[in-house]
Amino acid sequence: MDKEKITSIKEILKNSSSIVIVAHTNPDGDAIGASLALKRFLANSGFNAQVVVPNKFHNFLDWMPGSDEILIGTNEFKKNETLIYDADLIFCLDFNSISRVDQLSNSLACSKAKKVLIDHHLSPEPFVDFLFSDIKSSSTSELVYDFIVEIGGANSIDEEIANCLFVGIMTDTGSFSFSCNNAKTFLVVAELIKAGLNVERVHKLIFDNNNESRLRLLGFCLSANMVVLHEFSTAYIHLSKEELEMHHFEAGDTENVVNYALSIKGINLAVLLMEKEEYVKISMRSKGDFSVNDLARNHFNGGGHRNAAGGMYDLPLANAIEHLESILPEYHDQIKNSLK
Repeated sequence: MDKEKITSIKEILKNSSSIVIVAHTNPDGDAIGASLALKRFLANSGFNAQVVVPNKFHNFLDWMPGSDEILIGTNEFKKNETLIYDADLIFCLDFNSISRVDQLSNSLACSKAKKVLIDHHLSPEPFVDFLFSDIKSSSTSELVYDFIVEIGGANSIDEEIANCLFVGIMTDTGSFSFSCNNAKTFLVVAELIKAGLNVERVHKLIFDNNNESRLRLLGFCLSANMVVLHEFSTAYIHLSKEELEMHHFEAGDTENVVNYALSIKGINLAVLLMEKEEYVKISMRSKGDFSVNDLARNHFNGGGHRNAAGGMYDLPLANAIEHLESILPEYHDQIKNSLK
């Protein structure tokens, strides 16, 4: 990491009495893990920081230390907006565009605070004072590990920080199944284990902590709502608002569902289309060198990484499905040959 930037941030920290950590809307394990780890490090260093996210995070992250102190943007919106606006220093974690914080974007844009962005997505927008971006990193949590070590030294990583960072790295790599073909990622995990991380315990808390309705929703997705298009090496799963309500949907219930479609032999592209009130949420996964980031950017107002991306479609679910199927012929050869 840039030594000059680190030195400048150290000086800013000394004069900051109000520090806010902001993550993206629909915060995932990486966003929450990175945020809680940074908050813990700052607290250990004598600085008080608040974590603010635009909306509720996945309930399978509720066990994480400090998660009960996270401020939800949709709750007491004005109070949280003012907190961001009046901050001295703001850390922006795991997003590259100010629009990714939804209703909090105005207060973030207007705040006079110094802003630090730590992220691993493509093409970050220039809305911050200090940028730490690396698209080769497995996760934002891996970058936050580097940041903490640069600011406070390797001994700054305690067991709680290690657990939080591991959640981010593990979930953003699909339990080390993609975006992790890099020795550094595993060296970081080794350091987290030295700091007290219990890999088996954290894995169980994330993946073996389902409620009944979530598993029934998964079964419904795979048995009734999965479409396999072998001619395009593609599979997609669709869920309407009514179907989500029928299965008592909660935030996080569809996490990793799209990966089941991708696990089918011969399938190189998987898509989850989930109907919301005003749009259809799109989640994409791919194998090999087929870029779902490009697919999401070009057709679904989104983006992300080569093998994991998301987007949205502003028309009803049936239209989104029709649009997806209509563009597949254009990418036929790229999808088919992505593993060659």
